[in-house]
Amino acid sequence: MLALSTTISGASALAASPAFAEAGGTFPGVITLPGGFAPEGIAINGPFAYLGSRATGSVYRADLATGTGEIIYTGPGTPTNGLEIDGRGRAFLSGNTGGDIRVVSIHTGRLLASYQVTAAGSSFLNDVVLTRDAAWFTDSFSATLHRLPTPPDGGLGAEVTALPLTGLTVTAGTINLNGICATPDGRALLVVQSNTGLLFRVDPASGAATPVDLGGATVFNGDGLLLEGHILYVVQNRLNTVQVFTLNRHGTAGIWTTTIADPAFAVPTAAASFDNRLYVVNGKLTTPIAPDVGYDVIAVPITWTV
Repeated sequence: MLALSTTISGASALAASPAFAEAGGTFPGVITLPGGFAPEGIAINGPFAYLGSRATGSVYRADLATGTGEIIYTGPGTPTNGLEIDGRGRAFLSGNTGGDIRVVSIHTGRLLASYQVTAAGSSFLNDVVLTRDAAWFTDSFSATLHRLPTPPDGGLGAEVTALPLTGLTVTAGTINLNGICATPDGRALLVVQSNTGLLFRVDPASGAATPVDLGGATVFNGDGLLLEGHILYVVQNRLNTVQVFTLNRHGTAGIWTTTIADPAFAVPTAAASFDNRLYVVNGKLTTPIAPDVGYDVIAVPITWTV
């Protein structure tokens, strides 16, 4: 069992101890995933974590209390990157370079809907966030968000529409837009641009993107975003850190709060929270995917005094 050693700096306190692996009775500090699974996104629903596979597109469900798990959905052999779960138990999956969006039941593992948004290889559907009436997906190859309507009657939109963004520039041949979340007031979206280190606030009606004032801080290699109230976590994959900011209500500005770094991080791609723990996915993006490559999720205990 791995003992966590966490390095913290900043105005907040994050407590860690070797005994954390036993905190809460049986909750482990490390969740081991199947060899070769190559996780990317994570969502937590109840005491279970759901992770998508860049290798196969499958979805793995892990019991946070025991660390055990199983494949609940077998993918099409193309990647799953980001995923989010709504209140109806539906997982929305972004299809990476496959150019597709899939919706899967976390209860039955059944594929509920599939949308071929772009031709395979022409886009990179990276991350997803659910708002009151839609699922929004980033495209890392273009200045575009894709919107799948989620009507209040529990249905799904018949088609996915594209929202071109203005106010930012993308660079060909690299990852641009990556993680996405809503602003604290829920009226706009936040997206991180990995290659520039900028965080943008996006008007979902017009597509206008405005840089968020982070007081001079940057978020290069920003990957998954997690918003908890006014606290924004930005996972920086190749830097093996998670930057934490306190945002204003509208998401137009934020104050750097702390940096989370842990020797167990291995190119993390996303994070989700449960019961005062931050679950960080070790994506190992710089390691070729192979059946004998091990992957895991690291649980970091958090306490805040903002």
